[in-house]
Amino acid sequence: MAKWYDESWEQVVEKVDRISDRIKDTFPHVSIDGKYDSQRSGWWTAGFWPGLLWLIYKDTKEDKLKEYAVSCEEKLDYDLNNFLDIHHDVGFMWILSSVAHYKLLNDETAKRRGLIAASHLAGRFNIKGNFIRAWNDNVFNHSEGWAIIDCMMNIPLLYWASEETKDPRFKHIAMAHTDTVIKEFIREDGSVHHIVCFDPNTGKRLNASGGQGYSPESAWARGSAWAIYGLSIGYGYTKEKRYLEKAKQATDFFLANLPDDKAPCWDFRAPKEQRDGKDTSAAACAASGMLEMCKYMEGSQKEYYYKNAEEILKSLYENYGAWDEDEEALIKMGTVNYTKQKYVNTPIIYGDYFFVEALGKLRGENKIFW
Repeated sequence: MAKWYDESWEQVVEKVDRISDRIKDTFPHVSIDGKYDSQRSGWWTAGFWPGLLWLIYKDTKEDKLKEYAVSCEEKLDYDLNNFLDIHHDVGFMWILSSVAHYKLLNDETAKRRGLIAASHLAGRFNIKGNFIRAWNDNVFNHSEGWAIIDCMMNIPLLYWASEETKDPRFKHIAMAHTDTVIKEFIREDGSVHHIVCFDPNTGKRLNASGGQGYSPESAWARGSAWAIYGLSIGYGYTKEKRYLEKAKQATDFFLANLPDDKAPCWDFRAPKEQRDGKDTSAAACAASGMLEMCKYMEGSQKEYYYKNAEEILKSLYENYGAWDEDEEALIKMGTVNYTKQKYVNTPIIYGDYFFVEALGKLRGENKIFW
């Protein structure tokens, strides 16, 4: 009897093959009225569609998926060479496009793009505060001292670059940033801040900001997912036990606050009147992160986290999956930014990506692009 995730994988493959004929080499972000939109190439989510195509190509070897993914990557060259607009999310953009391409097909041009992106990211490191700066002044004024939890999913680009170049400087920066996250972002109960602000000249911590969470002391669900997955990847590269311990702590908080259907509220501490926004993308990312964490565990502990990750993914499949032809996305009910009422309870491309990536892990795929 086929496992549910094998059946789901077949549905994913069929659907991605079908929708790729319309989306082609554009950059979807959210699905509106059943159709994915198209963002500019410099938008932070630009890597998720080519990343999704590479996930399916790895299994099917369907040439058109490769061609669309490579074309997306080539379009990103404009942004890679436009230094003033480069931001902290180069990991999301080039890990899932260029690094994925290189890991699958050993393409040297893709490798070079990934290393250029890693150099850009390393250049954002603040040596006084030991953090990678988030955003630029054209997004938020006076943000020179801002760091965000999202960057935990960008710094795997630095670990990869260290391995490829045999140069430890990239890894040193990634670890320094991670240690700052452990010290300044993760609370004793395992919840996390979205934004922490430092004095960019002295490195002194100034305050925390709510960002996409409800308040500075709340618990933005996707922020927890970024922490779970990013710390698990960091442990894989470094084998630093403190990273795995903090990943487990963040996971325990996440699991303890999930509702019965395993799809979290956008912020675990949102007031009752603002708990109408779900974020399935946080669930998918956290589940993939848990499965990554399980690679480094044994016995009952591994069984516990693996079981919870699979339960999350099965619930997303059964309760939030979109398998009809009226909706291009795979998973419904993600939330981009509830505080700004921006795409609430909407399918999101990164929710789709992490769901498919996690399905692959359930099916035995252990190599990741990160």
